[in-house]
Amino acid sequence: MRQTRLRPRTGFTLLELMAVVTIISILAALAITKFGDSKRRAYLMTMQTDLRNLATTAESHFVVRNSYDGFVMPSASTGVTLTFTPKAGGYVATAVHSGIPEVTCSIDTSEDQMVPECR
Repeated sequence: MRQTRLRPRTGFTLLELMAVVTIISILAALAITKFGDSKRRAYLMTMQTDLRNLATTAESHFVVRNSYDGFVMPSASTGVTLTFTPKAGGYVATAVHSGIPEVTCSIDTSEDQMVPECR
């Protein structure tokens, strides 16, 4: 009786490779979604922090001069554009980030709003 020798199996089958690619694709999709959301939150926090810094600087200027005239805005973080507009009884300050231009954060002290609100 003649014995047949089977060759040892090397490599992966097509089914095994497809299963691995599918699993990696699902994990990548979850990671990208999570990363995108954390990036947006980081942009929002950057805008809010810049507005708080601006508010602190503006209030310090007001305490010394009793006016917002001549106020020089502090430098903003990369990608953030700050605006400062004096009004009767206070000021309005806004921040926009180039990463999420559809969202604007603002402080309006003439309406007793000292915490940045983002819309």
